[in-house]
Amino acid sequence: MSDTDRPTLTKAPEMYVHYCEQGGCTEWGSWGNSPSPAVATRWWCFEHFPHKSNEQDQALRRKLEATYGGNTIQ
Repeated sequence: MSDTDRPTLTKAPEMYVHYCEQGGCTEWGSWGNSPSPAVATRWWCFEHFPHKSNEQDQALRRKLEATYGGNTIQ
């Protein structure tokens, strides 16, 4: 299929808006997860994403500590 076989767009594509599913969080939900195509995707911000690797979680904690004070980064 080539681009010439497709009909022209008659309206602008719609953007899907996903916000973090964590209660009280108003951040953009850019991290989605779904166990199968039959289950609706759930969206989280990086801070609340429950499927982070341990290395990603440690990097986030160091970043938050550096930003908001607390323990010195070692």
